[in-house]
Amino acid sequence: MIEMKVAGIALDAVTRSPIVLLRDFTDRRALPIYIGQDQAKAIINAIENQAPPRPLTHDLLVNLLESWNLALERVVIHSLQDNTFYASLIVAQGETKREIDARPSDAIALALRTNSPIWVMEEVIADASIPVDRDADEAERKAFRDFISNLSPEDFSQRGRFSSGEAQS
Repeated sequence: MIEMKVAGIALDAVTRSPIVLLRDFTDRRALPIYIGQDQAKAIINAIENQAPPRPLTHDLLVNLLESWNLALERVVIHSLQDNTFYASLIVAQGETKREIDARPSDAIALALRTNSPIWVMEEVIADASIPVDRDADEAERKAFRDFISNLSPEDFSQRGRFSSGEAQS
């Protein structure tokens, strides 16, 4: 799993649908997730620390968690099926933990309100992320190619061998 942060909300240029954009902490990968208008507002309110005069749905859920001594440990976006993302809330009460199914947009809105981490399964990142820093990606590929091209058969034969004076543990 890879921990990610909310980079912001964007609008799709064609459909004008809101997209929540998650980024990894190295700023190398971004994960765009299409969401609804209401969820976009809820996420923006949390990002901007705007408190409504009366609790909205996500605020109400946070109040319930706090009232029952429950903690949102983390959000996990665990799969992508037919262009739909799936997430879980990992909620703890003392030593007891529960996994609760949630839409990613709702899970993100709750994570922002509770300062809980957002984790994404590596398979989801591999399937749906977009590169952010192409120069860094290319530099990493070049460094790996250079490393491979400088390997010799002797580099492999010496691994794991001991000289006659060394003892094995």
